[in-house]
Parts: sequence; C-alpha cells; structure tokens
Amino acid sequence: MEHDFCPVAEAIQLLQEKWVLHIVRALLPGPLGFNELGRAVGGCNPATLAHRLDRLEGLGLATRTVHSNMPPRTSYALTPAGVELQGVIEAIDAWGRRHIEAPLATRPAQAAACEPAELPAASA
Repeated sequence: MEHDFCPVAEAIQLLQEKWVLHIVRALLPGPLGFNELGRAVGGCNPATLAHRLDRLEGLGLATRTVHSNMPPRTSYALTPAGVELQGVIEAIDAWGRRHIEAPLATRPAQAAACEPAELPAASA
C-alpha cells in the first residue's frame, strides 16, 4: 500500500524526537557553542546532542560554523526555517500554561530546560 506524504506526520516525527524542541528553543536568541548549548538544554548527553544537531543541520534547520581560533570552536545557529519554529514553541508554551498543572519542580531536568534565555520577540 502506497502512502501519501503528510507534512503534519513528518513534522511531528521530527519534533517528537527527544531534545529537538529544547535545542531549537535554546538557539532562538542566537548562536551557541556546543558546550553552551549542552548547558542550555540541560540533561542531554553530548552524543545525543551531536546527533540531534546533525539531524537539524541535515534538514536545513540549523547551521554549524567552525571558528579557526585556537582551540577551534564550533557554534550552532538556526536557519530562517529553524527560526520559524518559534511560533510552534510559543503555541505549545501557551497551551501548556493554560492546561497543564503538574508542578515542574518534581521534574528537575525538565524544569531547567523550561527556563532558557528570554526568547526574541516574534517578527511580524
């Protein structure tokens, strides 16, 4: 049986991957180095972080820049397509604040990941 392409299913498949939305959210204010990004998302092991960043880069949602200073440094940033996910993240945040009452204090790793730097204002 042949299946038609479903953009909703494909988007959900990507966004449900653990840490993807946390990584995107952490990169919304601007580029971060690998270690900075790891601290910003909190709890994600380096191998998983590298895998997710490779996936986002492969999909054209993030870019990797290697800086030639010593020691070499790598930074990651969102592409315009990646920045478009800000609206999705804001909608999930707003819905969660209205409808989810479970105290985040009982889930420290998730609570830490929920307090990133202030998101930039959405562009009109």
